[in-house]
Amino acid sequence: MKQILRIATAALIFSNVSFGLAATLPQDAPVHHVLLISVDGLHSDDLAHFIAAHPGSTLARLANDGIEYGNTRTVEPADSFPGLLALVTGGTPAVTGVYYDDSYDRRLAAPGSDCSRLGTRVLYDESLDLPAADGHDTIDPAKLPRDPQRGCTPVYPHTFLRVNTIFEAIRAAGGYTAWTDKHPTYELVEGPSGHGVDDLFLPEIGANHEGQHEAKTPGITGSLARTENYDDLKADAIVNEIDGMAHDGHRRTTVPSVFGLNMQAVNVAQKLYGYRDADGDLTPGVDQAITYVDTLLARFMVELDRKRLRDDTLVIVTAKHGNGPIDPALLDKIDEHRVSAVIDAAAPGALAQLTTDHGALVWLHDASTTAAVTAALREHAGELGIADVISGERLAQRFPSPAQDSRTPDIVIVSRDGVIFTSPSDGKLAEHGGFHEDDVRVALLLSNPRLVNRGLRVSYPVSTTQVAPTILAALGVPPEALEAVAQEGTPVLPAMRWMSVRVSASSPASASSLTPAAAGTPTRNLSGPLALDQLGMHPLGK
Repeated sequence: MKQILRIATAALIFSNVSFGLAATLPQDAPVHHVLLISVDGLHSDDLAHFIAAHPGSTLARLANDGIEYGNTRTVEPADSFPGLLALVTGGTPAVTGVYYDDSYDRRLAAPGSDCSRLGTRVLYDESLDLPAADGHDTIDPAKLPRDPQRGCTPVYPHTFLRVNTIFEAIRAAGGYTAWTDKHPTYELVEGPSGHGVDDLFLPEIGANHEGQHEAKTPGITGSLARTENYDDLKADAIVNEIDGMAHDGHRRTTVPSVFGLNMQAVNVAQKLYGYRDADGDLTPGVDQAITYVDTLLARFMVELDRKRLRDDTLVIVTAKHGNGPIDPALLDKIDEHRVSAVIDAAAPGALAQLTTDHGALVWLHDASTTAAVTAALREHAGELGIADVISGERLAQRFPSPAQDSRTPDIVIVSRDGVIFTSPSDGKLAEHGGFHEDDVRVALLLSNPRLVNRGLRVSYPVSTTQVAPTILAALGVPPEALEAVAQEGTPVLPAMRWMSVRVSASSPASASSLTPAAAGTPTRNLSGPLALDQLGMHPLGK
């Protein structure tokens, strides 16, 4: 009997703590929950094409109840790590210090070393996985770079990040947080404190088999069907969290203040099937992938409605990055070893790290060789598929100077549109990680029945970095609580104004009856630039 009482008391204490956390956020905030969804690879044009072809889809309904930002750019280089950090910190690589999941740091030491030599590759991908007793992969500390300034201790992804995240800011304000992503290394979102996310779920997506869809392999990303099943696993976690449970459904918590996930089906479909033409008309494979994502979004909306949370939840659909080339005629694969060979010939032994995809980043052991390497790459630009080589003063206009920042690459290689630095035998039809429009132009849709500007399409440029301060503002937390926002002056997204009356999805006054932007109203276009009051932009939560 005493044991039962102790268990019940413990459960009550946990319940009070969990629900108390959520209750400490401002009660007069526009919403009390934000669901952030990254559909990796999804371009703004993909979203437009899909909605036009599927007017009854969940995405179409979300657009009717929301604001679509049709000219949204993610950060450069457009890779998963910097793309995710744009969304959850509000910062570019210049302040996050994270340029790629495979980069270099001149002040860190190699894994397993005694830190007597500085300068090492910093790799945060599935190669770091260590199977755990509970069946979930963790990170092998023996494979992590080491920090001589902290007793030569391993540098986990979250400690590599230089600024805080929305999860840390919301948790510090008393909120409850959750996130789901594709590798254990995405514990990066915990932020420098290491404690930003209350409920973190990071199921390993597995080995990279993109482009080998005929191969008999258990790799998830070698098959669209397997990738869809993987996304479904993560969607289950979101439904559990909407229900006030932990991601596995085994423990009662509370509905997170901010939560979300990334989805991989579209990313994989773009690499396996590509596009029909230069206009980005969807192939059946890409259309199928977006359709599947749409079914998962429908699950979330149904559950939010069932829990009477739709009116109190801001839903954000965007992407960490796009994929290119969209135009299949531009696809050209050039072996990265040809690039490294040119660098080695120009400055033998100078190459410290070469990171390649739909572009390339170059770190050198000796900065004095930068000019010689830059000249050699430009000389061989035609055969290497190079459109531009950026270094020196031009590079310092984009990023902190490599002379001042241990992580900035010495040289940035912008490939010709369509050139992917990979083996010519690689079957993938698209890639990200570069500086092309196909990489950086992504979808962004914010939806809630109480948005004043529902049905609006904003066509002037915005950045995915603006998502993070917008999330904080919607939850009643000052955007400047994010260090990157304070450093870079990142504004909230324009046109974000809220109706004061809350309407439950189950109440007689449904979302479709709200004014001034009723569901189904023809989409209006806002092209700017306009004054902030004309945009309906104000710093929520202040």
